[in-house]
Amino acid sequence: MSMDMKYYKWPDSTELPYAYAADGSQDAFILPGLALMTGAEVQAHIERVTAPPVPTADSERQWRDTELAALVWLRDRHRDQLEIGAVTTLTVEQFTDLLVYMQKLRDWPQSEGFPMVEQRPVPPEWIADLPL
Repeated sequence: MSMDMKYYKWPDSTELPYAYAADGSQDAFILPGLALMTGAEVQAHIERVTAPPVPTADSERQWRDTELAALVWLRDRHRDQLEIGAVTTLTVEQFTDLLVYMQKLRDWPQSEGFPMVEQRPVPPEWIADLPL
């Protein structure tokens, strides 16, 4: 927020502040009942609206479900290739890595670090190199 402005709020409200020119040129437009915000209140407002969103259990479960759904085709293709005796696209190690990662995703909501984004299961590096 600019320092060439003064900020007002409704008392006992968490709504967005009202900004007016600090030089007084807009004072006629200041609504009756608005309270001038202190520098600390302005700073607290800035910190509140610019803070990164805190992950919720629901949002992390949704992320996990999306990740799992995006991998099912890869697992199924490998299983199908094995069933018909075709050469598999994935190596045995890659398929194991895939299954382990998918299990970690399923276990994620019960993990100690859940729902913190930085504690999410990490996919095997080779998955990022796949042509999707």
